Amino acid sequence: MLKKRDYTPQARGSLAGVRVLDLSRLVAGNTLTQLLGDFGAEVVKVEPPAGDTLRAWQTKGVATDWKLYARNKKSLCMDLRKPEARELLLKLVPSAAIFVESFRPGTLEAMELDPARLLRTNPKLVVVRVSGWGQDGPYRRRPGFGTLIEGMSGFASMNGFGDREPVLPPMYLADTIAGLNGAAATLIALREAERGGKGQVIDLPLLDPLFATLGPQAANYRLSGKVKQRTGSRSTNSGPRNAYRCKDGRYVGLSASTQKMAERVLRSIGRPELVDDPRYRTNAGRVKHAEELDAIIGTFIAARTQAENVAFFEKAEVTIGPIYDITQILEDPHVIERELLADYPDADMESFPMHHVVPRLSETPGSIRTPAPKLGQHNEEILKSLGLNVSEIKNLKEKGIVAGET
Repeated sequence: MLKKRDYTPQARGSLAGVRVLDLSRLVAGNTLTQLLGDFGAEVVKVEPPAGDTLRAWQTKGVATDWKLYARNKKSLCMDLRKPEARELLLKLVPSAAIFVESFRPGTLEAMELDPARLLRTNPKLVVVRVSGWGQDGPYRRRPGFGTLIEGMSGFASMNGFGDREPVLPPMYLADTIAGLNGAAATLIALREAERGGKGQVIDLPLLDPLFATLGPQAANYRLSGKVKQRTGSRSTNSGPRNAYRCKDGRYVGLSASTQKMAERVLRSIGRPELVDDPRYRTNAGRVKHAEELDAIIGTFIAARTQAENVAFFEKAEVTIGPIYDITQILEDPHVIERELLADYPDADMESFPMHHVVPRLSETPGSIRTPAPKLGQHNEEILKSLGLNVSEIKNLKEKGIVAGET
């Protein structure tokens, strides 16, 4: 059972006092600002009247993506197509340390909210511009959904099995990697501003961070003249390494990246003679003869259940682990004890399971202080901080300048 937790609105993190104006949509920008919010930043989501797109991504009528990525945030709902809304936004800029947007390149400029104007308003501001392809280059105006980046980056061409089509990832890979890189870049820029430097603009495309995760593919190609092929779960660097089917239909992942570990695998399955076999004696030989080696190891594993294989190989000190689906993750004792997930109170579900704050800090840990906000939930609070009274805020809503709850 997952541990039940309450929200902790009184908690403080190391980013307490840092205001973030978040105009981003979808996953990359929301990942970035969720991380900042988890560690205490005041994240103000500036949403259009229809709300962030994540609100429309629902499972059985529940916006689970929004609930996850919008935790620890406030919602200010304004129609930025109206000049009066843009003027209100500019009045918030001096109180902010960070400004995040994910419009198509050129849109911010068209709204007369270009970085130069933002930095004139607040010279210490860190402006993060999330896009698919970057703020310049011939593809800058293309739609920037993660799927397109996962294809063009080279990731999909390497992913999957050689006799099948390339495989796109089943989760928000390009977006989340960009979000995590963006959070690091934002804090680097914030450090510079806080130590006496200037604010600056961060160009954060989804393409660049994902491409960077692929390692030395360009150098390998230049050296060998060969394009890396899809090899399923095998590795072209070391062997044995694969996903193996167990007796109960589940799978285990085994990786023997060192010579000693590979020898330990062969001895543990009762085949010590293979240690000196010319085909398997070296790493290069094991990679070359991966299919035959996988058949030997796979036959041994197929005679045991997933749990039996994990117990057997762990006792032999072999690097192996279960390949879980979500049902097993939720029941795993390590996951439960480490509290990777916890159940939080929720208006739509009895409780909402959310991943814990990552990473874990010993002295200034992050926290989940508030649930994802309703659309425009904090309009009045934020607009009052600009000196507006209730009557003025009501008038803004009647004119359609602000929307949602007020």
